[in-house]
Amino acid sequence: MTETLVGVRMIDVDVPGLGPGIETAQNRLLQGIKHVEKSRACTCMASLKKEVDVLYAVIETGGKQYRVSTGDAIYVEKLDVNEGDEVILDRVLLVSQDGKTQVGTPYVEGAKVTAKAARQGKQKKIIVFKYKAKKNYRRKQGHRQPYTKLVIESITA
Repeated sequence: MTETLVGVRMIDVDVPGLGPGIETAQNRLLQGIKHVEKSRACTCMASLKKEVDVLYAVIETGGKQYRVSTGDAIYVEKLDVNEGDEVILDRVLLVSQDGKTQVGTPYVEGAKVTAKAARQGKQKKIIVFKYKAKKNYRRKQGHRQPYTKLVIESITA
């Protein structure tokens, strides 16, 4: 993706001992340095414009919604597939291509997302600790949620 600088607004405040802050901030921004020292009292606001011809879709799987585009890797709730298998996700809620957006009611008709199951695994362990004060009741239990890693190969609308 390419990003272009659209507008910059600076506020000039003369800090004792440091001099005016705008000139230095403008030069640093033009040189591509994204941060400005806190001792300089100036505010830099820049808007970035991104390309609109990116193909993406919003899919639903496992009770959750994911915004995906070609080449993305997403972690979804465990699917009953083997590693390396092709997965076709047909619950597509939205497709956007070349600035045109199709919104489904509830799903976009004829749209599908093809992905490859790259990995099956478990997330980091979380601790479930139940406790009741003054009653000598303590229960400690661990849980690791299973997931499937999908790599998006294509989006067809």
